[in-house]
Amino acid sequence: MINIFEVTETNKMVEKENLDVRTITMGINLLDCASENLDEVNEKIYKKITTLAKDLVSTGESIAKEFGVPIVNKRISITPISLVGAAACKTPQDYVTIAKTLDKAAHEVGVNFIGGYSAIVSKGMTRSDELLIRSIPEAMASTELICSSVNVGSTKTGINMDAVRLMGQIVKETAEKTKDADSLGCAKLVVLCNAPDDNPFMAGAFHGVSEDDAIINVGVSGPGVVKYALESVRGESFEVLCETIKKTAFKITRVGQLVAQEASKRLGIPFGIIDLSLAPTPAIGDSVADILEEIGLEHAGAPGTTAALALLNDQVKKGGVMASSYVGGLSGAFIPVSEDQGMINAVNAGALCIEKLEAMTCVCSVGLDMIAIPGDTKAETISGIIADEAAIGMVNQKTTAVRVIPVVGKGVGETVEFGGLLGYAPIMPVNQFDCSAFVNRKGRIPAPIHSFKN
Repeated sequence: MINIFEVTETNKMVEKENLDVRTITMGINLLDCASENLDEVNEKIYKKITTLAKDLVSTGESIAKEFGVPIVNKRISITPISLVGAAACKTPQDYVTIAKTLDKAAHEVGVNFIGGYSAIVSKGMTRSDELLIRSIPEAMASTELICSSVNVGSTKTGINMDAVRLMGQIVKETAEKTKDADSLGCAKLVVLCNAPDDNPFMAGAFHGVSEDDAIINVGVSGPGVVKYALESVRGESFEVLCETIKKTAFKITRVGQLVAQEASKRLGIPFGIIDLSLAPTPAIGDSVADILEEIGLEHAGAPGTTAALALLNDQVKKGGVMASSYVGGLSGAFIPVSEDQGMINAVNAGALCIEKLEAMTCVCSVGLDMIAIPGDTKAETISGIIADEAAIGMVNQKTTAVRVIPVVGKGVGETVEFGGLLGYAPIMPVNQFDCSAFVNRKGRIPAPIHSFKN
C-alpha cells in the first residue's frame, strides 16, 4: 500500500529538484456522440466533456495542495475525432466547428489542453480521415487549447506514404496559418508511428477505442531528480549508475501512483496507466540533456550520446514497472529541443544536429520533438523527415513522432520564442537535398517481416 510517508520522503525532490506530476489526463470516449446531424454532434461533445471533466482541475489542485506535489497540467484526451465526426462532417470546415466546440469545452472546465483532434491512418485514409486532416491548419489557427495528431504507420501495417506526403503539406499550411504567432500551431501538431492508445502527454494524446468510457492516466516527470541522484555516483561503474537511475525512477513513479489512485477515487473514474517519462521543461535543472552530461558527455550530441540515452531510457522503465502495475503510455525519456535548456545549449554549441537527434530517437520515448526549422523548408522535405521517423518506429516496434515547426519568415541562426512549457528554440538547419521523387510515390511502405507474429 502507498501511504503519505512515501510522499513526505519526496519533499526534497519537489523543493530542490523539480519533481512534479506533469499531467493528470482524463480520457473520454466520444463515440456515443456520433450522429448525422453536426449540431447534435457538437452539442453532445460539449455536454459530455463538461459533465465528466467538470471537477478534474479542482481535484488536481486539491490533491497537489494536500500532498505537496505540484501537478502542472490537467488535460483531456478524446476519441479520435475523425471517427466521431465521420457521419456528420462533409467538409473540412465541418470538422473545424468540432474543433471550436472542443476548445470551448476545454476553456469551460479549465484544462490546459485537449488532445484527440486526430486520425489513425496507418494503412489507409477514409474520406472522413482526409477531411479532418485537411481541416487541421484552420483548426489550429482558430483554437487555443486543441492538440492534433495523425498516426501514419505501425509495425503491423507499414507506413501510409499518401498520408506522409499529405502531412508534409499540412505542417506547412499550419505554419502559414499561424505565422503571426511564430507558427505556433505546429507545436500542437504531431505525426506518429505506433501511437499508443493511453498516452497522457500532448500533443499526441488521444483516447483509444479499446479504453473504458472514461479513464484517468497520469504522467510523471523528474529529470532534475535523476540528475541530482547521479551527481552522487560520478565516476562509478555502469552497474552503480543503472541501479541509481532505477531506484530514483521507482520513487518518482510511486508519487505518480498515489496521485493517480487519489484522482481516480475522488473523480469516480477508473485508473488507467502511469506514464513515467522524463519530460523536460525550459527551467534550469529540469533537463534530459543535463542527465546525459552527468553520465559523462560534454554535450548532448557528443559521441556516446545514443548509448547513454538508451541506458537512461531502459533503466527508467525498469524502475517504473516495479512501482506500478500499470505503467504505459510512452514511459522513458523525451528529447524535445525547445523544452530542454540543455538541448538548446547543445544545439548552440554545435554538438547537436537533426541527424544526431534522429539517431537518438531510435532509443528514446518518442522522436523528433519541438524542433524549429527554417520557414522556407519544402513540404516534401518535411514529409521525408516524417517518413524516416516512421521507419524507425515501424522497424524497431516503438513509438516515434515528428513535431517540427517551420517558422515562417525565420531562418538558421535565428531564435523563436513559444513561451511557457513550450520554451524557445534556435532554428536548426535541414538537409537541403531533394526527396520529392521518393515521397511523391503513391501507396504505402510494407510492414517489416518481423510484423507477422499472429
